[in-house]
Amino acid sequence: MAWTLLIIAGLLEVVGVIGIKRVSVHNNFTNNLILLGGFITSFALLIQAMESIPLSTAYAIWTGIGSVGAAVVGMLFYKEPKNTIRLLCILGVIGCVIGLRLVE
Repeated sequence: MAWTLLIIAGLLEVVGVIGIKRVSVHNNFTNNLILLGGFITSFALLIQAMESIPLSTAYAIWTGIGSVGAAVVGMLFYKEPKNTIRLLCILGVIGCVIGLRLVE
């Protein structure tokens, strides 16, 4: 259950990051709600996950999911570059997250 919470927390971190981007373009109530709702819910789930997953593993995986998710969202919705080096770096982060899970 803790791993499921951690994955959902990472995905909600991406929602929070999308909120940051949206607020940077249009600072309104809805975008601030997306920003705060995403991060508050993400932090709450991360706290619950850390009750049984070590801090170093949980935090690294949470930030890894958030980093990869933000990069993918940026490429898909905000026309950020999709070059080979960037994609390899994203795969490297995914590999590290999987590695942390396997040695946990």
